[in-house]
Amino acid sequence: MSQRKTGNKPTENGQDIMDKAKIAALQQYRDTEGHFSLVRNFRLADLVTIMNGVCGSFSVFMSAKYLLSNDEGYLWSALIFPVAGLMFDFMDGKIARWRKESSMLGQELDSLADLISFGVAPALLAFDVGLRTWLDTVALTGFICCGLARLARFNATVALVPKNAGGKAQYFEGLPIPSSLVMVAVLMFWTTQGWIEGKAGLPGGTVTLWGKSGGDGDVHVVAGVFGLWAAAMVSKTLRVPKL
Repeated sequence: MSQRKTGNKPTENGQDIMDKAKIAALQQYRDTEGHFSLVRNFRLADLVTIMNGVCGSFSVFMSAKYLLSNDEGYLWSALIFPVAGLMFDFMDGKIARWRKESSMLGQELDSLADLISFGVAPALLAFDVGLRTWLDTVALTGFICCGLARLARFNATVALVPKNAGGKAQYFEGLPIPSSLVMVAVLMFWTTQGWIEGKAGLPGGTVTLWGKSGGDGDVHVVAGVFGLWAAAMVSKTLRVPKL
């Protein structure tokens, strides 16, 4: 849109247009009252997005049950639920485009659900299989927080990313958080091979950075992979083509 100056009126720019669009999108929530008005404003795509969050939440609870019982059935359930969440993550966007419906609420729901299914759940799965030293948990916490920051950046800057003819972003800045399912697939393989805590142990073992072996200075070698993945998610220069 070209900019025009008319008298003393301020020039309308892209930010003004985006602000007006947000105000218009929020109007539906102002006009609807009642205890369950939020539910009435859900689109079909929003409900599918919530199912992504449901899958992530079940994965977290199954991980907790595995830690309490050491029953590998719970571990396998925890490993599978994030994969189911990915299917819902793919479906919500397709449904929104099919029905030509989108909302600010849906965008926020998508990010929050992704954080549970592809951030918190994989980190807890890594803890389940053996990343349990103090430094391991530091790496896993960094992984979750980088995923959180990456989702926040996406919401704030998605309007600035070049679009294709269909209106979709041409690329992701940094690894998208659902890519963490690659790590979940690796954890699945390790589980089938028995390379988990209580059996053969994680590949690469641990190294002691300070103090005695078995203390707070221990860290598993594979914890570094989660650290590198976290850095790739928040990278500004890494651009991943969007399929």
